[in-house]
Amino acid sequence: QVRLVESGGGSVQTGGSLRLSCVASSEYIVSRCVGWFRQAPGKEREGVARIYTALGGTRYADSVVGRFTISQDNAKNTVWLQMNSLKPEDTAMYYCAAVSPYCPAVWAEVSAWPYWGQGTQVTVSS
Repeated sequence: QVRLVESGGGSVQTGGSLRLSCVASSEYIVSRCVGWFRQAPGKEREGVARIYTALGGTRYADSVVGRFTISQDNAKNTVWLQMNSLKPEDTAMYYCAAVSPYCPAVWAEVSAWPYWGQGTQVTVSS
């Protein structure tokens, strides 16, 4: 059983930055696909970014391109999400997800990801 634990959420003002971390319970991060998703109250969960840890390939939602960066540290079984220039519309619960052996063809499809963390709250005030 894979366990994913997110941390790093908090409250910031518009324009601020946060770095989220997703730590896997084992070496599961290595050579896997790891994604970050978010869900705002009353809205569906949506894909934010994903990384294929074997090669480092990344994808981003259009709404975060140029502001968010997903990265990995395989030695620490960790995937990071650096969030800069935060906006109030970024306010949501952020979740880490994982799937193997490859990233889904439609990476933002929530149902394609079998393993999820419990989430970390990000609140951006104007």
